[in-house]
Amino acid sequence: MDERRSPSPCSSRPSSPRTPPNEMFGPVGIEAVLDQLRIKAMKTGFEFNIMVVGQSGLGKSTMVNTLFKSKVWQSTEPNLDVPMPQTLELHSVTHVIEEKGLKLKLTVTDTPGFGDQINNDKCWDPILSYINQQYEQYLQEELLITRQRHIPDTRVHCCVYFVPPTGHW
Repeated sequence: MDERRSPSPCSSRPSSPRTPPNEMFGPVGIEAVLDQLRIKAMKTGFEFNIMVVGQSGLGKSTMVNTLFKSKVWQSTEPNLDVPMPQTLELHSVTHVIEEKGLKLKLTVTDTPGFGDQINNDKCWDPILSYINQQYEQYLQEELLITRQRHIPDTRVHCCVYFVPPTGHW
């Protein structure tokens, strides 16, 4: 005997023309936070700041260009007729690299003249003060009551130090 019962009032869903919120916007709740962050990051892109530190001629420019498969950093050939400047000034170059719809804002900071002097005592001080200054600047922007919607991130995310080959193992 096939007995069909009507659904109980507790288990029935109201038949409304509106779509439930979780079907309109996708999953909601704590389980969807990672998916929401991923979608937001894919739309806005990423920022990556790399600092390359080392003496002249160690292949810093070549490594950066090879790593990102483009001419990110133009190397300057050392000219023996012109003496190397003895001041340590940090140079930053920003590029936007787009691949498969994903944007990467890449900032490469170079430290020309680092370690080229005879006396390298305290030669890292300008680099440390630059890194600390960028973190302090970002923190001050975050602490403002009325801050920008998107704070430009100039902090150094990665520092690659090139060690010169000396012939010793």
